Amino acid sequence: MRKTSFVLPALALCCACNLLDDGTSVPGTSIYDENALISLKFSDLSVAQVKGNPYSPIDTNSFILTVTDASGSILYNGEYSKSPESLIVSPGTYNIKAVSENFSQPSFDRPQWGDEQTVVVASGQRVLVELLCRQINCGVKLHVSSDFLTEYPSSALLLKGAEGKLMYSYSERRTAYFLPGVISLVMSTGAKDETLLSRSLGKGEMLMLNINVPSSRQDAAGITISVDTARVFYNETFTIGAQDSKGDTPDNAYTISQAQALAGTRGVWVAGFIVGGDLTKSNINFDGPFKSASNLAIGPRESTITRTSCMSVELKDGFVRDDLNLVAHPDMLGRYVALKGDIDPSYFGLVGLKNVTDYEIL
Repeated sequence: MRKTSFVLPALALCCACNLLDDGTSVPGTSIYDENALISLKFSDLSVAQVKGNPYSPIDTNSFILTVTDASGSILYNGEYSKSPESLIVSPGTYNIKAVSENFSQPSFDRPQWGDEQTVVVASGQRVLVELLCRQINCGVKLHVSSDFLTEYPSSALLLKGAEGKLMYSYSERRTAYFLPGVISLVMSTGAKDETLLSRSLGKGEMLMLNINVPSSRQDAAGITISVDTARVFYNETFTIGAQDSKGDTPDNAYTISQAQALAGTRGVWVAGFIVGGDLTKSNINFDGPFKSASNLAIGPRESTITRTSCMSVELKDGFVRDDLNLVAHPDMLGRYVALKGDIDPSYFGLVGLKNVTDYEIL
């Protein structure tokens, strides 16, 4: 295939997270005994894609991660993929926020995904925060009948939230997104604004409104509004006996943690960051320079430096080795790549990918 593509930042998203604490102390030296350790990862249960036109994958690696302490001081602010695997911190309270992009005012077709969690860590404690990506803003979509346009040709419909408003034309088909809160439907004649309806929407809630006029207009002017739903819902089809298609394409590749649980699976795509090479049964060279062209290590994020978080990759003679090996191409270090091969239970002491036949730089 040898195709190279670039994943654009995902549509604006929202997130939630679960806190996992294994209760163990951080191993080692006095610096760990006096401090604490916060580790971060996205759950494999995170949303796989966002409905768009066409369908677009969510690239959690490009999410904006911000970690702040109780005083508001920033410990980290940048791309999730470039963040350290673990943060050594003083005991205390920390806020962790990861979003696909910043969202501060009403916009069309901009669902926001991400997560925000507050954690408290004690001296010598190791805490793992598992981010579960889901929508955190809310949306409203209108369906305006032709009768309404006939009766109110000089009026405009507005959707209004605390951060601003959007004009919703009668021909508009997009969904308007807002920060959670009270969203109002307003009819404006230019001379005055009349609030027709207000609803309080929470994170991930979607409201669809049908706007009509009564079929009989004998006594007075009027507008009817029917609410289809004020809750987010999912439409999913499951076919019994159908083969799982995960891992069948580069865009649908297994993550590192998913692949590590699938030893023995053959001919599938696995995606990760090239984080090192020169593998032995006990070590990975994460820094370079590199001496071996026959293997790689891939990890769940660009900053991975923990051996057990990685998968080993066999590079046999051929175009994959020619194009990816770190001896000839040290610039490939840190690149996000999908590889097609067989998942082996032990290659250099790690779950590995062998017999690699194809790759794609994502």
